[in-house]
Amino acid sequence: MIRAGLIACLVFAACSAPPEENGAPVREPLPDDIKRSGTAFLQPDTRALQADDFANPGFLWIDRGEALFRAGVDGSKACAACHGEDGADLAGAAAHYPLVDAASGELLNIEGRINQCREQHQSLPPLEYESDNLLALTAYVAHLSRGEPVSVDVTGPAAQYYEMGREYFFTRRGQLNLACSQCHNEHWGEKLRGDTISQGHGNAFPAYRLEWQTLGSLHRRLNDCDEGVRAEPMPLGSETYKAVELYLAKRAEGLPIETPGVRR
Repeated sequence: MIRAGLIACLVFAACSAPPEENGAPVREPLPDDIKRSGTAFLQPDTRALQADDFANPGFLWIDRGEALFRAGVDGSKACAACHGEDGADLAGAAAHYPLVDAASGELLNIEGRINQCREQHQSLPPLEYESDNLLALTAYVAHLSRGEPVSVDVTGPAAQYYEMGREYFFTRRGQLNLACSQCHNEHWGEKLRGDTISQGHGNAFPAYRLEWQTLGSLHRRLNDCDEGVRAEPMPLGSETYKAVELYLAKRAEGLPIETPGVRR
């Protein structure tokens, strides 16, 4: 199904040419003075739902994640055994992900780090991407950094992934021939059937989307967007989506972690 919002973005793209430099789209990040979290573009009732820690449905996953964090599985060591009962050692950590793992050279997001710890330190199999347990643990770890400004390293070995993510953001794809930048750089703040186009930042994910009626990862949101423009989506947890996640984190630098967000 083609979403109405994507159709409207296609109309916008056809009616207004993107800013260009030497014939190519300008690829500068959004200036700090206009950078806004997706929360700023929500309708008042959705924004109030996110702000209410009792009513925000994402806290069902936070509570589940906290329980999983504190309890070992089948005699395995619990996360809390290394990181403290309240996860104090991880406070602020999520603001610096994705990052390149020094030992393996792999780009890891929080989901990847959790699964790496399970395999290397708990003798447990990795959790399936988008499973409730991985979402819960990821949301809990991210929530420990709530309010911390996003700040990722895109130098050294991370530079190649940053460039890969940036290329994806500005490349048209799918039968609708749309790039992420056309909605989130060129038309943010404009109305689409009562909603407002955001700048596309990922600082509130994992987030509860009312459309999904569940919590979901940033990769699921990227997957939805690819399907919406009739492009072949990448697998959840793929290197490509992790690279896009890194680019988006750098693009959102300075915005606070808001997990669990609520989105429409």
